[in-house]
Formats: sequence, C-alpha cells, structure tokens
Amino acid sequence: MDFDQIRIYIFSALAALIALTVHEFCHGYAAYKMGDDTAKNFGRLSLNPLKHLDPVGTVCMVLFHIGWAKPVPVNPRNFKNPKKGFAVTALAGPLVNIVLGFFSAGLFLLLFAIFRDIPFTEKDFTFTLAQNTLTFTSVFFSVNIGLGIFNLLPIPPFDGSRILHAVLPPKIYFGIMKYERKIYLGVLAWLFLGDIVAGTLRMLPLVATTPWLYSLVGIFSLGDMLSAAISFITGLILDLWQLIPYLKL
Repeated sequence: MDFDQIRIYIFSALAALIALTVHEFCHGYAAYKMGDDTAKNFGRLSLNPLKHLDPVGTVCMVLFHIGWAKPVPVNPRNFKNPKKGFAVTALAGPLVNIVLGFFSAGLFLLLFAIFRDIPFTEKDFTFTLAQNTLTFTSVFFSVNIGLGIFNLLPIPPFDGSRILHAVLPPKIYFGIMKYERKIYLGVLAWLFLGDIVAGTLRMLPLVATTPWLYSLVGIFSLGDMLSAAISFITGLILDLWQLIPYLKL
C-alpha cells in the first residue's frame, strides 16, 4: 500500500466520521422537531461521533464509501402524525448527506478553478496543501453521496424502508419489518460476497464472451449496482455545477 492509498483511507475515515455523525444527528433533530424526544433522552441528539458510529458500517464507509451508523431510537407514538413524522425523520439523514455532497462538489470545483491559476511547484508546501484540500473535498463529496444513496435503499434496516411506512399499509410494512435482522444480514452478505460471486461468474467462457450476460451478472454485486447509481448522481451534480462557466473543468 503506497502513501497515496493511505492518504485516501485517512481522508475517507475523516469524511465518514463527519458524514455519519451529521446523518444521525439530523435523524434525531427531525424526530425532535416532529414531537418525539426519544433520541434526545438517549443522548443521541449530539454531534459526538462516538454516540453514533457502528463499527461495521464505518469500515464499509471507509473502504467502499457506502455504509451506515447506529440507528437513532424513534418512538412513532410521540409524533403528532406518526406516518408523516416517521417518513420525515427517515428522510432527514440521507437528504442532509446529499445536500452536503452537492455543496462539497461546488466547493471542489471552485477550489480547482482557483488553484489551477496559481503557479505552484511540486515541492512547494502550498502545492501539497492545495492537493490535499482538493482530495479531501472530493472524498467528502463521494462519501456523502454514497451514504445518502445507500441509506435510501427501500429495504430494512435502511432509511428507505422507514420511508415506506408512509405509503405501505401497516400490515404489510410491519410484516416485512419482522424480518429486519435477517434482511440486514442478507444485505451484508450481498455487499461482501456479491463481488466474489459476480467476478467468478464473469470468468465463465459463456458469460465473458456475451456482453449482455456479462452485464446481467452485475445483479449479484450490490457494490456494482450502488456504484453505478452513485456515479450517475455524482456526474449529474458535477454537470449542474459546471453550468456556471467559471466552475467548468
């Protein structure tokens, strides 16, 4: 592992620390504003990262830029409108990450536009500082979009499944949520083993020589599908910012 890889992992860890903490804080704050003070009573209405981080989810954020934190406790009975309150609380976390990602993309392009007009030399301290600032801003952008998109998956235990509470009949919704723990373990297996399964299938002669089949086996890799979605969203955000002439790459 070279220095550049170590640097990316350090920046990813710092970005994940910020993104996950803000994500969970916004869940708790949204719940509080909607009438539920459970998160506050459990000390989760806080910007202290130690109160929110899930070890496995944090590692996934650092390695894959997709992950999760410890869910904020919510009691829907405290909401004035339980369905609306639950949906708003669930949406708050991913939404703030996408907003952070959007503005960090704009900041990246702005800094890039400023730095490219400065006559740096590679051994100059300011060059190293500028390079690291751009790298961290880029990683922060990627981490936040990855966290936002991943948590919008409409499967338990992710935030997207909580949003379904607002649209699905209670019998169906709670019937699905009975299996939340098993689904969670299944998603972990899909995330960690999917690439291995897809890679193995793509080595088969028939799959390797058939383009549509080669692409189709990507359904076995949750990482591949999420990466495609994240790449599309990040590309769209960058294109929107580059409508401002000064920010064009």
